[in-house]
Amino acid sequence: MASDQSSLKALENLMTEFFDGRTSNERKRNIEEILNNFTQTRDAWQHCLYYLANTHNEYVMMFCMTAIESLINKQWVGFDGQHKLEIRSTLNRFLLEHHNRVPTYIRNKLVKLVVDIGRIDWPHFYPDFFSSILQLAQQPETAVLGIILLHTSSAELASPREDLSMARKEELQRLLLGQVPTILSLLSNILESVLEKHRHLVAATPPPSPTSGEDGSTRRRSSSVMLFSSPLESSDTGNVLSNMFKSPSCRIPLEALPPLDVESQNLCCLALKCLAQYFSWIPLSSMITPSLLSTVFHFAGFGCEIRKSSTSVNSNFSTNTQVLGNLAMNCINELLSKNCVPVEFEDYLLQMFQQTFYLLQKLTKDSRTNSTGNRLSEIDESYVEKFTDFLKLFVGIHLKRFESNPQFPVLEFLALLLKYTFRQPTNEGFYNCLDTWNTFLDYLDDKLKDRSTNSAAIVARYQEALLSLVSNMLHKLQFRYNQSQLEELDDEVLDDDNETEWQTFLCQSLEIVAKVAEIYTAETFRLLYEPFREHLDIYLGLDQFVRNNAQGRHLTITAENECRKLHCSLRDLASLLQALGRLAEHFIGEKFLERFTDGTMLLERLVNTVVYGSKSQLFNVTSTIQNVLHTDFVGVHAQAISSIQAFAHWLSQFYSETHKVNLDKDKFASLISTLLDSIVPMFSKEIPEKIVHSSAHLLLSITTTVRPQFLLHLSSTQTLCKHASQGAYVELTMEVQLLVYRALSHSLILPWPNVADADQNWTSRAEDHQAFVRQIARHFLQLSNPRALAANKGLLEEAKSVIKRTLQIFEDWIENVAGEVVKSKQICYRSLQEVIEVALAVFPVYLHQPDVVDSLMSFFLSLFQGLRVQMGVPFAEQTIQTFMTLFTQEQLAESICHESSAAHKVVEKFLKILELIVQEPGSAFKAFLPNVISICMDQIYPIIAQRPSPDIKQSLYRLVHELIMNNWRYFFKGSVLKTLHSQSPQNGNGDVQNAQQFTAIMQSYGQSFLQPDLAVFKQNLESLETLNAKWKLYQKPIFREVMLLQFLNVLVQVLVHKSHDLLHEEIVVTVHNMASADFSRFYAEFLPHFVSSCEGLDANQRNILVRNFKVDKDLPSFTQNVNRFVNDLRYYRLINSSLPEGSVTF
Repeated sequence: MASDQSSLKALENLMTEFFDGRTSNERKRNIEEILNNFTQTRDAWQHCLYYLANTHNEYVMMFCMTAIESLINKQWVGFDGQHKLEIRSTLNRFLLEHHNRVPTYIRNKLVKLVVDIGRIDWPHFYPDFFSSILQLAQQPETAVLGIILLHTSSAELASPREDLSMARKEELQRLLLGQVPTILSLLSNILESVLEKHRHLVAATPPPSPTSGEDGSTRRRSSSVMLFSSPLESSDTGNVLSNMFKSPSCRIPLEALPPLDVESQNLCCLALKCLAQYFSWIPLSSMITPSLLSTVFHFAGFGCEIRKSSTSVNSNFSTNTQVLGNLAMNCINELLSKNCVPVEFEDYLLQMFQQTFYLLQKLTKDSRTNSTGNRLSEIDESYVEKFTDFLKLFVGIHLKRFESNPQFPVLEFLALLLKYTFRQPTNEGFYNCLDTWNTFLDYLDDKLKDRSTNSAAIVARYQEALLSLVSNMLHKLQFRYNQSQLEELDDEVLDDDNETEWQTFLCQSLEIVAKVAEIYTAETFRLLYEPFREHLDIYLGLDQFVRNNAQGRHLTITAENECRKLHCSLRDLASLLQALGRLAEHFIGEKFLERFTDGTMLLERLVNTVVYGSKSQLFNVTSTIQNVLHTDFVGVHAQAISSIQAFAHWLSQFYSETHKVNLDKDKFASLISTLLDSIVPMFSKEIPEKIVHSSAHLLLSITTTVRPQFLLHLSSTQTLCKHASQGAYVELTMEVQLLVYRALSHSLILPWPNVADADQNWTSRAEDHQAFVRQIARHFLQLSNPRALAANKGLLEEAKSVIKRTLQIFEDWIENVAGEVVKSKQICYRSLQEVIEVALAVFPVYLHQPDVVDSLMSFFLSLFQGLRVQMGVPFAEQTIQTFMTLFTQEQLAESICHESSAAHKVVEKFLKILELIVQEPGSAFKAFLPNVISICMDQIYPIIAQRPSPDIKQSLYRLVHELIMNNWRYFFKGSVLKTLHSQSPQNGNGDVQNAQQFTAIMQSYGQSFLQPDLAVFKQNLESLETLNAKWKLYQKPIFREVMLLQFLNVLVQVLVHKSHDLLHEEIVVTVHNMASADFSRFYAEFLPHFVSSCEGLDANQRNILVRNFKVDKDLPSFTQNVNRFVNDLRYYRLINSSLPEGSVTF
């Protein structure tokens, strides 16, 4: 005893010293070593039990429990029975006696130890494990402990870790499921008893009803009048619907409950957490009773209470019960997230929705305690978030079940959802509600596409609701109604999606409007057009307020209120312009002629807006709030141009119709010429970049999508060509330059619509295009003498920027002409021939400068991707041969080992060009195959094989995959006759050719499966599967006889080690497909050999593993067998590695 006491004292001193901030790291390592040595002794657990019972030091308690936990998890199976009983009874006794006295984390650790023992021994060696927990939960003084044990049991037994065999896992889940009805009933009784206990306290004197003082006639007004007011004019929709949804109980209202005492509060919190844990995995069934649901909804109602200040009489009530409301909503959402609903559970779901709508009414009820009247802003944020999650789950998963149910008033639900959406106190909450509306609109869209649906009835049913949604949306996004909130949105900092906070808000809002417009196009257009016209009239009338003075032009509107109104109007005009552009798709196609009048009216107004903006240049006008209005004027002008760009396909269809029915040819020509006259002058460094950018995109859309034949004859287009050729735009951003040059190139080489080929004037246009290229590339073409270039260091450096800029322009052309007609590609290639020759000539000069070579390789890669046919085989061969000569093994090694990303990109682009070559179907490039394989496997692969970076590896393996996929006969020369007469897949494949190269490639695949990189692993797994699907790779004799077992071994080892667990399913499918190449060999040879080679198993375990792997050939059963095999193998290794000497084994 004395020695135990003295050793306990020493342990306490050690633990205190270890956690003392003044203790050095070296001393801490010494203490760790002492403690580790102690835990390795055979009787350490006995000392730990003694220390646990006799110490008040929390560090010592945790150390002892951790030591015992290690024993339970690793050595328990082979431990002596009496010793197990002693540990179990000591822990249970200590937990029972001290659970109220020790800190929470120590109590939870003790609970975990008891449940860990039950996880292994219940019911065989620990029969009263669960009955004792249930008993604890039923006693008032131990109910808290009982619930914690139930919660931990669910977490640890329903989805146990891998330290159990699969059979034991299945047994535990079955046993626990058998206890669930009792557990749910017990938890329901605990929660209900707390409600009853507090109900009777106020039964005599309930407080006033929250609706007291309201006129009864108001509450009885017809809901149909007020459901969909716009925008949110109805402030008492909740009252109107009070008879629609019953309160979950006719007992005393939830608001009447007094504050819960601390014990009741804690007990309810634990019970609700426990319920949510069980709801997360138990199936929806009769276990979940209406009584339990009603009780949970009582607690969910507590979250609807308004947060009150600490001085408030009911402050305890509000702060305590909101936590309970959150936890109850967790329970509800766990149930709702299950998609598979038995028919008998649908009535329960309907009950849930009716009770939830009662809560939704409470949440959207007007508040009398804040100036806005918005109750949601006074409710706990996390509760609102969980309630929104509920609405998402309901609409996304369950709406289709109840939409046509007469007991489910869907229109009233949408009325409440509308109110709830636009009262969200945060933007994030608003976006989450928009997600719910998106889901509903998608559901409606799918339903309308179903031929069996009465579409007219559905459209009529939801029209009022959805147009009200649009009205409210337009109200919310306009500054004149909502300035203070909208000004808070940042419009400068870009997020990961390259959008500002304001742009995100506007785009998400307009997406909803656009989705409603798919169903109610004309009505939505009218709702948008009215405010648009109003704001546009203000904008177009601003000239009268501009005066010239000594400093230039000045805006005479100076009153602060008037300036504010103008600012709001301009912001709203820009938003509505964007909204109208978003509706462009509804004016084209089969709807073009039907909506032609509206479309023409809108386009003319948009063009007039652009003309006015370009002519007045209000962004150059000074004003009293210059920094604000300048941004607004720029925004309106840029957005007006962008909105016309959105109608490019409408303009294209208008142009086509003018050829067919001679429809307003002059009007169309006038629209285009007026537009170009307005945007061409915008290409200047004096004009704000936003406007220049929008103008460039519109110009490109006109030349690419509309393609009017008269475009080149317009004076504005000719001016543009002239300025571009003379280099007038070099000071604009590179992006704008690329757009302008591409637009001019397209105007010359793309075919005019509705014009016969003979009338396309190709010869003249080709000459103009060639002249245009020579003008743009004139400085680049002067570099045609590589020797002179290499000899002049100054010129060599200066030429770098010329090379990069010129090739970037032409690379952009090639990429964008690649999908066009052959004639356009031919003209483009002929114009670029000189450029290509100079690029090849300067290549060797810059070979050791990765940044320039990267530009050159990008250019040639785009050339091979877009104009390979136009290049012709001889020139393509010459180019490839040049690259192969230049990229020697030393050069490749230098690039790969170079630290810059440009050097790596060079190698990747070289591999990409080779990838394009090996995909060519003809025989022209087959002569390159041996060289390509040699470059891959002999030069590049040895350098990158052990490098951690996946970049070049992925490019290399893509090339190798395409090489095999498209050149199968290079390796397997099959006979047609043999194939026709073959009876099985492996017959008729012929002998393998170039076996050494094929084997080297397959070995590189196998090697990649031994490395940690997930991207490469996944890519190569998919590659093997694709090769097998098309060419029956796994059936080929060379693979089946030489490589199959090696691949299986590697992949199953990966499964066992869990090193690539994210790809578990894909690996199992591949293993199955490989095994199916020869199932008998898999079961008779591979499996026994694999198990026998596994270390850390005894003979009996090996036999069990092989025996339990059933001879199933279908994928689902095979997958189950593999998972069981991997789980049990890991389990056996774990327990074997932890067993002390002389352990009992079973």
